[in-house]
Amino acid sequence: MSLIDIHNDQMVDMAFIVRFTGMSDKWFYKQIQEGKFPKPIKMGRSSRWLESEVVMWFKEKINQSRTE
Repeated sequence: MSLIDIHNDQMVDMAFIVRFTGMSDKWFYKQIQEGKFPKPIKMGRSSRWLESEVVMWFKEKINQSRTE
């Protein structure tokens, strides 16, 4: 497991991810189930993600689409 610098990162919710990517929340929850998107950090009934993980995932998707 790698160390995460949480002092220079922030927690984001699904609404942020949907706005950032333009994809639907249903699509993302399917990706999570299939292991294709980072699992959420559960805080009570809320789910959050580290912004850096979302951005890294998005950059990987861009790179994949340009190398195919």
